Amino acid sequence: MCSPTRPRARATRRILRARTPTFTRTFTRTGPRTVSAFDFDAAVQAPFRMQPGLRRLAPGAPQLTPLAPGSRHQREKLAVLSAFWPQALVAAPGFDAQPALAAVAAHAATEQPDAWAVDASGRWHARRLATAVRADGTVEQLEAGRFGLGDEIARCLHPLPAPWRRAALLALAFAEDFAVVNAADGTIPWMAVCLPSHWAPADKVGRAFAEVHAPVADNALLLQASAALMKLAAGGERWERFVWNVTDQPRLNAHPAHQGAERWAQTAVAQAWFRSERQTFIPVPGAAQAVFTIHVEVQPLARVLDSPARAQALHEAIATMSPAVLAYRGLSAVREPLLQWLQSQAGRLAATARPAA
Repeated sequence: MCSPTRPRARATRRILRARTPTFTRTFTRTGPRTVSAFDFDAAVQAPFRMQPGLRRLAPGAPQLTPLAPGSRHQREKLAVLSAFWPQALVAAPGFDAQPALAAVAAHAATEQPDAWAVDASGRWHARRLATAVRADGTVEQLEAGRFGLGDEIARCLHPLPAPWRRAALLALAFAEDFAVVNAADGTIPWMAVCLPSHWAPADKVGRAFAEVHAPVADNALLLQASAALMKLAAGGERWERFVWNVTDQPRLNAHPAHQGAERWAQTAVAQAWFRSERQTFIPVPGAAQAVFTIHVEVQPLARVLDSPARAQALHEAIATMSPAVLAYRGLSAVREPLLQWLQSQAGRLAATARPAA
């Protein structure tokens, strides 16, 4: 007779990956800083399975990516928060997000002190953007900005409801979007998501994790592990996971309200894009909660496939997707031409890599 604890243990093991994170080195004015990238080799696997795929963060690995003024992510987030903020900033009625916001703001100030600061009065200061927001929502332009008319950030924040301004400043200061996961009841009660991947935050907020992921194709492993995943995310350790897709859409903001109904009508597979997400969890001290971070990147597919091994790995992953997963990811109509192109790309890259005779 099976022990009742074994299914949970198996689910927990499935959501962990014993892989060592890879990092790249960049430099700031204050010296070298390590920036975690999307891990293609860990994420793109065959046979393809919809599963949580959590792994522990390496000690000292950053979870936030400061944005330069006027960067691509910041411009798209500014557009969303200026014109469509109710689509991005959503919360369940009565939910108090302040403990979670305080946790992520404190984490940002510790991890990225050149980009973010929190003072004793509760004022949040985005250093690179020369903009701050006080605890009461008052916006301060501390000096002229470095792009546009110089006050782009402040002009975006002023029309927002005061309780949302600090969260919006956080979203504009970093590449990541943010959501609160509540392990106590298994829900996602708060979101500041400007760059969703073909889903609407307003449709997900306040719902249980399992309900949010119910539309995901072949979701049995994901749903089976949902309770263990929430418990791990809200614990004291830090975790990351990766998701990806091949798409015809180059924009970071893929909210369904702003996407064309016809997919792939104007894009050949050779001009496709690789959309990736690096997701991490920042625990909230003293609460069964975590702040879920989502760093979206969209790059030309041909640029991402810089080796025959990567082209072959992506070919094998897509070749092993079920019809339901292909439909969910918008790949059904282009499966065959995409696989043919990937096989050709792998051969071309292999030929280029061979030493001359």
